[in-house]
Amino acid sequence: MLGRKLSRVGLVALALFAAVAARAADFGPRFDAIVGQATPAQLYAFLYDMPKGGDLHNHAGGANRPEWVYDVCVDPGRNGGETFYARARFSGAPDAVDPAARFRTIRKRSYDLLAGPAKSEYVQLSSLTPDERAKWRASMRLDGTGDGRAEFFTHIWPRLGQLESCLPVAAELLVENMKAFGAEHLAYLETQFGVEGMVDNDGRAIPDDEGVAFVRERLSRPDAVATGVTVRFQRTILRFAPDAEARLEQAYAFVDAHRDLWVGLNMAGIEDNPLGYPSRFLGTLRKMRSRYPTLSLSIHAGEMDGPDRHVRDTLLLGATRIGHGVNLIKDPDTLLLLQQSRRVLIEINLISNRLLGYVPDLSTHPFPEYLRTGVPVCLNTDDRGMWDSNLTDEYYTAVTLYHLSWAEILAMGRDSLSRSFAQPEVKARLLCDFDRRIAAFEERYGAGQPDGALSALSAVKPVTYGYAKRNWGFDFN
Repeated sequence: MLGRKLSRVGLVALALFAAVAARAADFGPRFDAIVGQATPAQLYAFLYDMPKGGDLHNHAGGANRPEWVYDVCVDPGRNGGETFYARARFSGAPDAVDPAARFRTIRKRSYDLLAGPAKSEYVQLSSLTPDERAKWRASMRLDGTGDGRAEFFTHIWPRLGQLESCLPVAAELLVENMKAFGAEHLAYLETQFGVEGMVDNDGRAIPDDEGVAFVRERLSRPDAVATGVTVRFQRTILRFAPDAEARLEQAYAFVDAHRDLWVGLNMAGIEDNPLGYPSRFLGTLRKMRSRYPTLSLSIHAGEMDGPDRHVRDTLLLGATRIGHGVNLIKDPDTLLLLQQSRRVLIEINLISNRLLGYVPDLSTHPFPEYLRTGVPVCLNTDDRGMWDSNLTDEYYTAVTLYHLSWAEILAMGRDSLSRSFAQPEVKARLLCDFDRRIAAFEERYGAGQPDGALSALSAVKPVTYGYAKRNWGFDFN
């Protein structure tokens, strides 16, 4: 019965896709005309209003805007009654303090255990001066002159301190992301989010099942449901950790036990660390596949300056999605394989690649080469909170730099849903809904003359952040 039901859903999706493809061919010239005539601000509003598929490469901890973090952490009704402190005042010269320790955030239990001199350097978040609050927020994003990989990988993540161990805070920030993505008309968020390592206000480790139940309940509340964003999770393994193989086994067991919300595994961590090489995990993954039904796998690979075999070795591990894949262009044999097979999706993160210096000049990014030679791709936000950006920034970058066609935008949107790790029935529903929303969008902007469609954009109120303001001067707020 279920199989017949899913088959009917699939047939409806196929028929709807055929109809949408025909309409897309008609809307293509209109899209080109709008892009050609729009001012930069109008084009941004147009892309903000555009239905989007999925954000598949998203780190939950790096997706949170510091403003959201502050608001949640100072609100006992949202943070589980916890109190947070930041290291914002220093007994000596601040520049002499390890950068990763400046503005590090801790919970009350840890604060109470500090000795006098150390305790004096920590300030309750709600008591920060305006200047201290601004510096605390700035410490969590990559927006300063000279910021780059060292700031991101070595300094920002440790500054989060004990924020990531507070389950109510993590769940509230997840919903904040859903609200922001819903405003951008995103259909699906597949974020790297876990409940492992959570502790309550008394320092008790929260069991996984208790954490899962907490997250499930939070997602069921009206404000989360009203976003219209479907959420699924990946469990992440830090690839260069000394015990990464053991963590991979634990993650496999966890995802298998919670397949309704957790739909795949991801291996993350800077590839420059030689301990994280992909082939290290081949034996462990083969052992796990002998014990459990198939689990989907996405791995960060090809986020390197020089050529290497990481993308190829990641395919050997069984990954069906590659995060970043920037240096795939330097491995022609593997690139040819992906062009011909079309089985593996590359998760493209333009702003991330620029800010971390992997592709400082985005006009040279390999994304359009992959897109236009048959490699499935989609656009993603990666660590949007730390970039001070959103998904529209990714699309605006791609449209203005690479002159994307409407057909290419639709293909990326559909690929981001069809190649997600969501359950088959969820994919079918998302694809049907995406095609309906695209049809409504084409109808809204397809009637009359292009200048009439542009004038209608005055009713669209995009929400922009620091990246759009600094790079393009946009401030619709």
